[in-house]
Formats: sequence, structure tokens, C-alpha cells
Amino acid sequence: MSARIAGEFHIPSLDGIRAIAAFIVFLSHCGLEDVIPGGFGVTVFFFLSGFLITTLLRQEYARKGDISLKKFYIRRFYRIIPPLYIVLGVLLLPYRMGGSSHHATNLAVTAQFLQLTNYYTIFWGGDTMIPDSGPMWSLGVEEHFYLLFPLALSLLLPRWDYRRIGIILAGACLATLAWRCVLVYGLGVGHDYIYYATDTRIDSLLYGCIMGVWLNPAFERHFLNVSTLRWIGVLALAVAILGLTFLYRSDSFRETFRYSLQGAALFPIFFCAVRKSDWPIFRWLESRPVRFLGLISYTFYLIHLKALVTVDRYIDAPMPVRAALGFLLAVAFSSAMYFLVERHLGALRRRLHP
Repeated sequence: MSARIAGEFHIPSLDGIRAIAAFIVFLSHCGLEDVIPGGFGVTVFFFLSGFLITTLLRQEYARKGDISLKKFYIRRFYRIIPPLYIVLGVLLLPYRMGGSSHHATNLAVTAQFLQLTNYYTIFWGGDTMIPDSGPMWSLGVEEHFYLLFPLALSLLLPRWDYRRIGIILAGACLATLAWRCVLVYGLGVGHDYIYYATDTRIDSLLYGCIMGVWLNPAFERHFLNVSTLRWIGVLALAVAILGLTFLYRSDSFRETFRYSLQGAALFPIFFCAVRKSDWPIFRWLESRPVRFLGLISYTFYLIHLKALVTVDRYIDAPMPVRAALGFLLAVAFSSAMYFLVERHLGALRRRLHP
């Protein structure tokens, strides 16, 4: 069964995957970080972002014969910046009004508004950043990557076919893995740099880009000839690989090969979620509650830590109760942001920059 695509390349099952990624990060921050791999939720976000952005750029090139960098960055601005700045303002307000003893420095605040949270965290730590804004480091990785990737793709598409571009991107993934190995095994660089730095995490986006440009489940047809039994076998192998990355606790492995193996394992999972969305294992991804959480997941990701901290501060209850209340608070804020801000910004962008 082919993907059901509507509007501006909207695949319902990917809303569900986005919701899962956000919920994984949320559960990890509920005090379950020892058993819930919150970092994997971020890796899923990276893969998904790389896939969707590359698919849109590939569609634009097929339709018009080139890629408009201006329109790409306008789309990114409307989608990313206003909600981010609103949330940063909400988080910063109690401190500026004297309602918090936290000391956020002007340098840290400036770095966060300039999408440099990840490198500020690496070199100066998180103690002087805006309170409860730690999850925003991943936005820095994405925005740094997308400053260059559309330009690179616009140069590659006229010269190479999709398969060769995919091979080039795979080479970039290997180069990123090699760089992590140099940092960890050769230079003894620690966890913070490997986890937060753009230059060590871009392959998580690149794996999604490879899928978007070369093995795209929305376009490729020949993969439909693969039998259901083989698909199940490939999915089982992917799940086993993911399980290995969670269970094998070697620090050096986790800082180097873990991200590469997770990126490779996400290929068949994403492919089947799109092309085999009618399978029972994937069908629930398109249920209305799950899709809605995926729809508001961007702001939910930005605000969820503040929601949990707020509930912890004012409500004395068992952890599951506080987690449930924090979830409801984050969903309420994110829903208001979507209906009052994000939806209107999307309509405005489509009207002013068709």
C-alpha cells in the first residue's frame, strides 16, 4: 500500500512517529532516564527532519528544475523561529521579573536566541542558560545543518542521479562516524561534546536525507515487490539492532557507533511506517490522538521540561501523577500555541510566499 500523502507532502504515519519521539523524550525527563533512552527520541527527530526536508527539496527540484534557497529559509523561519522565541520568552519572563533566583547570563540568552544552545552547553555548561530550556540544544544542530545542506543538495542534483547523491551522503555519514572515533579514541573527548555538537551529530540527520533522496518510500515503487515475510525479517533485525544500542553499555561504543547503528536501523522502520501504514503494527500511528500529539510536538518538545518542573514545584504527589499533570500542561500550552500561532503563521507563509 502506498503512502497516503495530502497537501504539502503530509504523511499521517509520520505524525505518529513524531509523537512517539516527543513522548520518549518526555518520559526520560520524568526521572526515567535510566530506563527510557531520551536521546534516542532526539535521534528519531533528527532522522525524521532530514527525511522530510530532503523530500520537499527533491519534490521542488523535480517540479521546477531547481531549489529556491530563499523560499526554503523563509519556510524554516515561519516554522521554527516564532514558536521558539515565544517559548524562550515565556521561560525567561519569571527570571526577568525577579520571580526566580536562577542566574541566566546575557551571553547565554544571546546564544540561545542565536541557535547556539548546543555549543554554549558544551563550553560553558547549562547553569547560566534560561531555566528549563535545555532541550533546545537539538534545534541548534538542525539549524546549523540546514544552513548548508540545501545549498549542497542544489549543487548535487543537477550533476548526479539520486543513487549517487545517496552514496555521497552515506560517505558523509561514515566521515562523521570516523570523526567521532578520532575524538573519542584518539583525543579522549567526553560525552557532552559528542552528544551536543553539530559536527558529531549531523549523521543522524543525514541518514534521513539519504532516505529522502535515494530510497524514498513516498516515491520508490520497486520495493513493493519485496515479500511481507522479508519485510518482517528486516524489521525484526532493525529492532534487534536498536536493542543492542540500548543494552550495550560501553561508553566508547555509545559515543561512536551507537548513532550510526541507530540511523541504519531507522531506515526499514520509517520505510514500512510510510509504505505499510495499514499493517496493524503501524496503523495506530494514524489515530487522531497520536497524530495530534505529533502535530503539536515541536512546541511540546520545547515546553515539556518547564511543564514538569512547574508541576514538581507546586504539587506534592507521586511521580506518575506529576508526570500525567505535566503532560497535560505541556499539551495544553502546545495546543494553544498551535491554534493561536503556528497554524496562522503557516497560512500567512503560504499566502505571502506561495
